[in-house]
Amino acid sequence: MNFKRYFTRVLHRLQKGPGYTYKELLVWYCDNTNTHGPKRIIKEGPKKKVIWFFLTLLFASLVFWQWGILIDTYLSYSVSSSLSIGFKTMKFPAVTVCNASPYKYSKVRHLLKELDALTEAALERILQSKHGNAISAPPLNSSETVSQRLDLKLWNQIPLVLIDESDPDYPVIIDLFETDQSAVTEWYILQSTSILSQVPLQERMKMGYQPEDMILACLFGAEPCSYRNFTQIYHPDHGNCYIFNWGMDEEALISSNPGAEFGLKLILDISQQDYIPYLTSTAGARLMLHEQKSFPFLKDQGIYAMSGTETSIGVLVDELERMGYPYSDCTMNGSDVPVKNLYNEYNTSYSIQACLRSCFQAQMFENCGCGHYLFPLPEGVNYCNSEDDPDWAYCYSSLRSSIRHRQFCIDSCKETCNDTQYKMTISMADWPSEASEVKHRAYRARIESELILVSDRNGIIKLNIYFQEYNYRTISESAATTIVWLLSSLGGQFGFWMGGSVLCLIEFGEIIIDFLWITIIKIISWCKGLKQKRARAQYPDTPPTVSELVEAHTNLGFQHEDTNITPRDEVPPPGALPPEPGTPPPNYDSLRVDSLPVCDSDSDAEAS
Repeated sequence: MNFKRYFTRVLHRLQKGPGYTYKELLVWYCDNTNTHGPKRIIKEGPKKKVIWFFLTLLFASLVFWQWGILIDTYLSYSVSSSLSIGFKTMKFPAVTVCNASPYKYSKVRHLLKELDALTEAALERILQSKHGNAISAPPLNSSETVSQRLDLKLWNQIPLVLIDESDPDYPVIIDLFETDQSAVTEWYILQSTSILSQVPLQERMKMGYQPEDMILACLFGAEPCSYRNFTQIYHPDHGNCYIFNWGMDEEALISSNPGAEFGLKLILDISQQDYIPYLTSTAGARLMLHEQKSFPFLKDQGIYAMSGTETSIGVLVDELERMGYPYSDCTMNGSDVPVKNLYNEYNTSYSIQACLRSCFQAQMFENCGCGHYLFPLPEGVNYCNSEDDPDWAYCYSSLRSSIRHRQFCIDSCKETCNDTQYKMTISMADWPSEASEVKHRAYRARIESELILVSDRNGIIKLNIYFQEYNYRTISESAATTIVWLLSSLGGQFGFWMGGSVLCLIEFGEIIIDFLWITIIKIISWCKGLKQKRARAQYPDTPPTVSELVEAHTNLGFQHEDTNITPRDEVPPPGALPPEPGTPPPNYDSLRVDSLPVCDSDSDAEAS
């Protein structure tokens, strides 16, 4: 109730404002404002009024123009980058090592036997046709002895080439994947992918390189380590991979000092004599440095270490700190990304590589009806194979080369706001040297107090991974324009062009409120006038007063006096009755006449 009374008083005070017309309000504002220009408009002569009016209008336009530019700059949410260099004890990065060949050929030979024979025959046919000996080489689908020994089922599912032999003297090779051995390798990968996708995961892991055979020696700082300190994962591109210092089950290791003596030293045996011939042409170890609890994408970010060498990798650390929305479209943990992360089964953190691959796998299932062998599977989806999905290879190639699908995944995925990058300085040298190596000389590597004899120099790799220095760089983003910058810039422009301040803006807001209030009063007055006009339309004569309405309600014989009374001098027409009086005499129920009381005081006075 008190609030209602207070609100009524406020409205009453507003109604008593500077005036009831727009002109009075404008004159009052120009006379009382602290802004310099409007006062001169009402106080100067006619000529100067015009001059000051246009100057005030011009400078006010400049102020609003500058304000628009400043607000637009602020809403662009631009950032500025700063670089700072610090010194601290840092966590040693996670190190993932894999073999360039995902499987041992001796363990998958029986699965790839027909594919190897068909690849060898197709490659021989292509090479002969290029050297002009196509006549002597029969086509693969001919009925001669070569085709009888080959299983052309794989060739019919995914042909490597199309050979136009309409002219036997000049056969034309068309529809190659790329050129030469690259085409053979790509075709071989597609075929082997289809074959191996039908093998259970545990069987595929047994076909790869085991940790006790691949990791011969390990030393971190002054502490010895072994293959038991590595976490094994299965990588579709490289088979069994082993991660050191992943940080999943225990705390990440700290490097005490920079330099090669305080880093990680490894000796690896890649056994390249057991590589699959047509699957990979690179011999070596694939390795990658990354953060703890992050999945290694070696195909994108890994490097090769060549066999028969000692590879030293000096590491520098860059920490990136990006600002989130609205300054950039980055994510903290991937929870706001519309793509389901298929790599969550590894319990790893979000990365844009994981998002892009998960998005591609979802597109693969949507368009091809199956999942690709190189990426994790969504729930309820099977890997593609040529028997169940005969057109999967063409669908996969079309999807991979589609710019529209690629752009869709790029738009759907986001960068991480905080990231750590490891810059590597790589140097290599032959190891062991010729002076220390005799042909078939044994290199002894101690692993858990056992001596293992290593005689194949071409299959041995030595790695030294260490912090090059303890200086780390932090590249952080900060807002280039803040609300403080915006307010100071707006006030500076307003003060420079108009000589105003925040109080002047409050005064301007006050006149806007008064303007609206006057408008409301005029609307209310117009509505009242319209209502009275409608009331007069219902009563053609003068409307009765309140007393007349009350009398008519209590006195049934009451008749309203006609305003059109005939004047006394006017003689009524013949036969017309005289007008009845407007008000009849009172209708009393009874009329009593009481005798006046005798005054005793008068009789006493006469007696005296």
